[in-house]
Amino acid sequence: METVLSTFAVNLNKASFVISAPDIRKLPEDTGIEVAFAGRSNAGKSSALNTLTRQKSLARISKTPGRTQLINVFEVEEQLRLVDLPGYGFAKVPLEMKKKWQKALGEYLEKRESLQGLVVLMDIRHPLKDLDRDLIEWAVDSELPVLALLTKSDKLSQGKASAEVLKVKKTLQPLGGDIKVQAFSSLKKTGVDQATQVICQWMNPENLIEA
Repeated sequence: METVLSTFAVNLNKASFVISAPDIRKLPEDTGIEVAFAGRSNAGKSSALNTLTRQKSLARISKTPGRTQLINVFEVEEQLRLVDLPGYGFAKVPLEMKKKWQKALGEYLEKRESLQGLVVLMDIRHPLKDLDRDLIEWAVDSELPVLALLTKSDKLSQGKASAEVLKVKKTLQPLGGDIKVQAFSSLKKTGVDQATQVICQWMNPENLIEA
């Protein structure tokens, strides 16, 4: 890209499904910019994706946690993609299947060059489980910006939710890195505008030139 406009806006509402892939070898060409969504299987990842794109069924929602068994790719614009990674940590599935998901997730995180930002979703009532911490620490070590969305914030009072956000921020502060933490609710639409703004910043093609 020779010329990049100084002002950049992307409309997440335009996201459309591209492919479900069992591993990175079946993904689209590793060019452009991707923002990945990761979280425990009961963190409300699919609901958050639907809310952020203002679509009711872009990502499938199941009453059974762990339905996201593949890497799901959604294109917002040419060379700009949202990626829904396999859920981890909760799903009641055979161990071999769980290992297969974790391998796909790990390969994507370690090898995907177009990954520019990681959205980590955690239930605000149970944040920073071991796998969540591991994922955030890995992102910081990889110099990848993180947006920690504390989902289901409607389950707590506003004061309690704010206190939980502050607590998570303090816990993660020693890690350094570019980590943003905010409350999020798909039901009440809490934090949608703020999260959208962060994701759109990550999707700015200027990031590719800087890299």
